[in-house]
Amino acid sequence: MTMRTLTPPDTEVIVTGRPASRRTRQLRKAGEAYAFLSPTLVLLFVLMIVPIVMVIGYSFQDNVILNKSPEVVGLDNYVAILTDSGFWKATGNTLFFTLTSVAAHLVLGLSFALLLNSRLVGAVPRAIFRGLYVLPWLFTVAVIAVLWRMLLAPNGIVNFLLNTDIEWLASPQLALGTVTFINIWAGYPFFMVSLLAGLQGIPSDLYEAATVDGANPVQRFWNVTVPQLRPIIVSLVLLDLIWTSQQFALIWLTTGGGPIDVTEMLSTFTYKLAFAKYDFSMASTSAVLVLAMSMIIAVLYVRHQKARD
Repeated sequence: MTMRTLTPPDTEVIVTGRPASRRTRQLRKAGEAYAFLSPTLVLLFVLMIVPIVMVIGYSFQDNVILNKSPEVVGLDNYVAILTDSGFWKATGNTLFFTLTSVAAHLVLGLSFALLLNSRLVGAVPRAIFRGLYVLPWLFTVAVIAVLWRMLLAPNGIVNFLLNTDIEWLASPQLALGTVTFINIWAGYPFFMVSLLAGLQGIPSDLYEAATVDGANPVQRFWNVTVPQLRPIIVSLVLLDLIWTSQQFALIWLTTGGGPIDVTEMLSTFTYKLAFAKYDFSMASTSAVLVLAMSMIIAVLYVRHQKARD
């Protein structure tokens, strides 16, 4: 059965009375979705997938980029990088920097979130504190680096207040702890804002029921607050592990990996291999190892997200 309709200007359209099949509708919807996504997918392929594949290929070759005919050396580059003391020193610094930063982000973020969610703080002070606490999150990495270099300079305000002349960013004993402190200051607001949103989403009935059962504030925190926030905490920690372990700009703009490599991270170590020593094969190998470490954490994050859903 067909139905004939006229549409201006005197054109004729034949519409069949048979409805489109379910599979046809699904294919049409999928086609529309991929059509909208196609520009982004093309950019991801060109700017991410292709470079990753190229770097992985470079890690199995010798003297790439500078040599028109590089030789395939198999796993020799991986053996060389894994036996390099500089790589392991950068790995140790990265672990200290990352684990300390993530732990401090969690503790500070949760502490400030609990404070801002407390009824003991009035509305006006709470608004002021929120603005002050979230302030470090509003600065770019470049601004943070310049700001703290000025504050921690030998003639800066920190030494003036402490009445010292310490080289905070140039001391082999203090540099790693100093850049870690700067990263903690710059990153805790992300935890604070996320955990504050989680606290405001916890039903008050749970706290009332715990109070009726005789739970004190500490017991309510461990038995109500922490279990309710656990999915958010796990997600934040996994994300922060990925981001912090790949921190480059803050280290490069404050210490450049020095002095004498005490703040050398895997990111700066890889960068120097490529653009200071022009050893692109070894730099590619180091980058692949960093990618593998990050992928392990990323897989854990994705599995956690699926478990939540």
